[in-house]
Amino acid sequence: MIQLVVFDMAGTTVNEQNVVYKTVHQAIEHAGYPVSLDTVLLIAAGKEKFEAICNVLEHIGGGSLSLQTARAIHRDFEALLDDAYDALTPMPMPGAERMFTTLRLRGIKVVLNTGYKRPVAEGLLQKLHWAEGRTFDLLLTADDVTQSRPHPDMIFAAMKRFGITDAQQVAKIGDSIADIEEGKNAGCGIAAGITTGAQTAEQLQTAHPTHVFNGLEELLAVL
Repeated sequence: MIQLVVFDMAGTTVNEQNVVYKTVHQAIEHAGYPVSLDTVLLIAAGKEKFEAICNVLEHIGGGSLSLQTARAIHRDFEALLDDAYDALTPMPMPGAERMFTTLRLRGIKVVLNTGYKRPVAEGLLQKLHWAEGRTFDLLLTADDVTQSRPHPDMIFAAMKRFGITDAQQVAKIGDSIADIEEGKNAGCGIAAGITTGAQTAEQLQTAHPTHVFNGLEELLAVL
């Protein structure tokens, strides 16, 4: 019996048109490193954003680029993202709010987790009018743990919060390989990908998920 579902935010439950990864792409190209958006989406999706930038730079530069360069790009990314999010009107993914309500009525805890910093995540939630304790049960961000995805720290923190000791009672769903790896590293009973965000079904399958969904409603059939 699943007692807890941990949902990724952008691309899974929140439609923000991949603004974050478009901004990562913009910041890296601003610094003079040509890279395709598809490459950024493949390498960066789901990760804490400084780590994501480092990973993209390692991919395009063969590991020779400095941390100083990565930090400068990350500072530019954060400034660009503030402007992008000021202008953004995020929308719930189809079925997200109904999914949250259905799960919570069944006594299943709903957790949102993200590779964003907490202020960014909370800003998105405010625009959506989603509130912890009303729309969902808990928000966990990269700021709240020592190691972000694909490490399982956020899932373990959610389990601890709700007194769940068996990870087989936990489902994790997200739109990136990092999300699936996070769920598998935690030992979740369900570690599922979803095709509504950054990565394709074929890309998600490389992480060997328990399921790949085309929409959130498909999770209910599995539960």
